[in-house]
Amino acid sequence: MEKNYLLVLFYSVSGSVRNLAHAIADGAENKNLNVKIRTVPKISTKTEKVEENIPMEGEIYCTKEDLINCSGLALGSPTRFGSIAAPLKYFLDSTGDLWATNTLEDKPGIVFTSTGSMHGGQEITLFSMITFMLHHGMLVAGSPYSIDELNKTKSGGTPYGPTHVESFNSSNELTQHEYAIANKTGERIADIIQKI
Repeated sequence: MEKNYLLVLFYSVSGSVRNLAHAIADGAENKNLNVKIRTVPKISTKTEKVEENIPMEGEIYCTKEDLINCSGLALGSPTRFGSIAAPLKYFLDSTGDLWATNTLEDKPGIVFTSTGSMHGGQEITLFSMITFMLHHGMLVAGSPYSIDELNKTKSGGTPYGPTHVESFNSSNELTQHEYAIANKTGERIADIIQKI
């Protein structure tokens, strides 16, 4: 079973978070680290509806085994009123057994998010995901200011993790600076994983 890989786990609706996920994956792959990109199914208030085990298109759904066997985790969610989107939170809430056995302890992690507007809850969403990592005993890495684009961006990008602001360019496409921040953060976590 493959164990030396970065798990890029995200939930995305408009595609912005998915684009960040792939930019992070590109960076990790630049450092010759294997990457698994995974998502989670939507959840519904209609309890009779059940998602298929394998999505019809796009990234496949994450399993606990993907999480258990990863060497590091990049975790991403859009903001939902300043917090993690419910589908991702639902999956994370199912990891109590991993917490009880310290399974994720000492694994490095990064977080990323997208908002529809500037000041739309980016930092609180990032901190919510960081809190998850800290409870699991993970080693949290951010996006340091040595990433030059962090000093130049007019839209997304924080020292806590890569971000995208959709209203900046009225698009889910990342700006040049947003992509570079995510890509270099992916390279950084790959370096950290390889050192550990």
